[in-house]
Amino acid sequence: MEWRGRRQSRNIEDRRGTSSGGGMGRDPFGRSGLRIPVGRRGGGLSFSTIIILIVLYFVLKMMGIDILQMLDDGSTGGSGYQQTTERELSPQEKEIGNFVGVVLAETEDTWNTIFSASGERYEEPRLVLFSGVTRSACGTASSATGPFYCPGDRKVYLDTDFFQQLARQFGASGDFAQAYVVAHEVGHHVQNLTGILPKFNQMRQTMGEGEANRMSVRVELQADCFAGIWAKRTDQKGLLSAGDIEEALNAAQQIGDDTLQKRSQGYVVPDSFNHGTSAQRMKWFKRGYDAGKVEACDTFKGDV
Repeated sequence: MEWRGRRQSRNIEDRRGTSSGGGMGRDPFGRSGLRIPVGRRGGGLSFSTIIILIVLYFVLKMMGIDILQMLDDGSTGGSGYQQTTERELSPQEKEIGNFVGVVLAETEDTWNTIFSASGERYEEPRLVLFSGVTRSACGTASSATGPFYCPGDRKVYLDTDFFQQLARQFGASGDFAQAYVVAHEVGHHVQNLTGILPKFNQMRQTMGEGEANRMSVRVELQADCFAGIWAKRTDQKGLLSAGDIEEALNAAQQIGDDTLQKRSQGYVVPDSFNHGTSAQRMKWFKRGYDAGKVEACDTFKGDV
């Protein structure tokens, strides 16, 4: 992909140079922030406990620690008070950040054009680059979860080390394989804006596991199709190099549910699929690329 020298998105939130340490952490029930001790009788605070807390508050305040701010951080889904350390990004990390910035900018151009043609405004997502662990409105984001889109804050989360894993562990190398991953997650943002993702999340609450998995496959395949539309528009700009589409198709193949299950456990369990088989993912990316139109990406009708 010819990406160097092109516009980079302003919607990149780079957290890779910041690592968290210290922190209050989370309790086993997922609640965050500093917990207030409560009395055993009636569930309330005793008078002496209240006095101690008041004194403690003012002592901490004099030390420059605002305990109320710590509580507020916890209530908004964070992990409480944290100390952070800064580090300089390596040249390779900076290059990856620049690449992702260009890819995101190209998705913005594509979807701004498509939404505008329908008389609508495209609300651009933010993309968070991180290393190791970070916070999101959907909970803790880590390298183990892989790239994902959080509808709660309308952000894409990406630990760029995943690109190395994609190449070394899954055999999907190349910059356009990486671009496909970003475009797929942006596809979920498009689904969120058009109401598809909220409707699915609402329906899922009343579904059994098997039915929810089957519907999830359709959601994921549509995001693949949307990524194909972006690839088509990018190719029409003359930005794709020979073999780029093949890189994306190979990535789609390598991260299909059946391929991943065969690699990890030696057999497949179709009822547990939630992203689609390799053949399905390749099919719908190619369909989006060939058609270049949103209408071609209705994965909710008929067989997939």
